[in-house]
Amino acid sequence: MYDNRFKTRHAIVTGGASGIGAAVTRRLLAEGATVTVWDIDQGALDALADMPGLHVAKVDVTDPDAVTRATHDAQSAMGGLDILVCSAGITGPQKTTWDYPLEDWHRVYDLNVHGVFHCCRAAAPLMKAAGYGRIVNMASIAGKEGNPMASAYSSTKAAVIGLTKSLGKELADTAVTVNCVAPAAVESPIFEQMTEEFIAYMKSKIPMNRFGTVEEIAAMVCWLASDETSFTTGACFDQSGGRATY
Repeated sequence: MYDNRFKTRHAIVTGGASGIGAAVTRRLLAEGATVTVWDIDQGALDALADMPGLHVAKVDVTDPDAVTRATHDAQSAMGGLDILVCSAGITGPQKTTWDYPLEDWHRVYDLNVHGVFHCCRAAAPLMKAAGYGRIVNMASIAGKEGNPMASAYSSTKAAVIGLTKSLGKELADTAVTVNCVAPAAVESPIFEQMTEEFIAYMKSKIPMNRFGTVEEIAAMVCWLASDETSFTTGACFDQSGGRATY
């Protein structure tokens, strides 16, 4: 870990009360950042509230007006906004495409795509005006390869990759970079949304024959959120244990 790499930086982490988001939050704090965590789980937020350098807010990222307000509130409370990590997401049910419930389809899209869009849309102008920024979105290897019985999740993560590349190019003449991370399966609370058969299928696809850890993903995210990636934008970084084929 780097000492005080983020000492002067202010970050928002969505879905930051559990899983990968929580690991990113812990690492940013350990390296000196001031962090605002957004989540919809009030109990999980309350459990984090006494951590030094941490602000918490219950924010539904599917609500564009709430995101705009919360972004300005976080910038004001922290004294700036340098980093946005979009980690909030859900898998949805494991169903064939033709059996996929419409309500679930729209729910997965509202959080995994529209939520990321709302956050990027609110943060990018503030970072551009300030002359610095790092946006890191959470995609998935499923967005590149497509997982059976997961058409909503796979297609939303493909959309995140496309959004990241578009926004990265739009901001390429500024000091704001935009990248995403595409993990294979990672042991985290999101497994609670999956069947045992689907979890076994995902592990079988990983040449390293193990799942990733949230700490491994957080390490990549924090590198992309650092000053070290000043010439890196509009890119997707695989963390797949050898699964990725392109």
